[in-house]
Amino acid sequence: MIAQVLQSLLATFASWGAWGIAVGMALESANIPIPSEAILPLAGYLVWKGHLTFWEAVLAGLAGGMTGSLASYWLGRLAGRPALERYGRLFFVSGRELAAADRWFARYGSSAVLFGRLVPGIRTFISLPAGVARMPLGQFFLYSLVGSAPWTALLTWAGMVAGEQWTRVESRLHTGTYMVLGILVLLAVVLYVRHRHSQARTRARSQS
Repeated sequence: MIAQVLQSLLATFASWGAWGIAVGMALESANIPIPSEAILPLAGYLVWKGHLTFWEAVLAGLAGGMTGSLASYWLGRLAGRPALERYGRLFFVSGRELAAADRWFARYGSSAVLFGRLVPGIRTFISLPAGVARMPLGQFFLYSLVGSAPWTALLTWAGMVAGEQWTRVESRLHTGTYMVLGILVLLAVVLYVRHRHSQARTRARSQS
């Protein structure tokens, strides 16, 4: 039944074109269980069909994703952690998902918003702890946008290349693509940590 509902939603989004992709991504980023791994390849399929250009599809996905992310951010900021723990299921947020996003944010701080957008299972819910922590809105917006862009472009491109077989993209992403994304995230984290250590050494030398 869930699969049938999802297929009906995807068919509706497809009929709306760019607006449908934006609405679908807004719902996904606002914690509604509609996977971007299905929405964005659908956007690529619409590009393949000639209904959208590649960049129209990517911009629609980013616009929707940012809208939903901001909604989740403000939910976390206004409600706070206790209310999310008690009423989170009303917003499709389970305790397990919230805890995973919390651990990621606690480990990497504000940078978790940037890198977390590339991590399946984290990317959708990372906005909530960012809001609870009252991360500066401008920084949250910038990090979310920069982090979401590669994910959005990659999945849209995959759907475009797959053409009529775009529905197979989701299952394939669970293997090779996720592995590549994980390596990219790990590399980004390593580079960030090295950059911070370099800055710390520079400040130490300047103070001595």
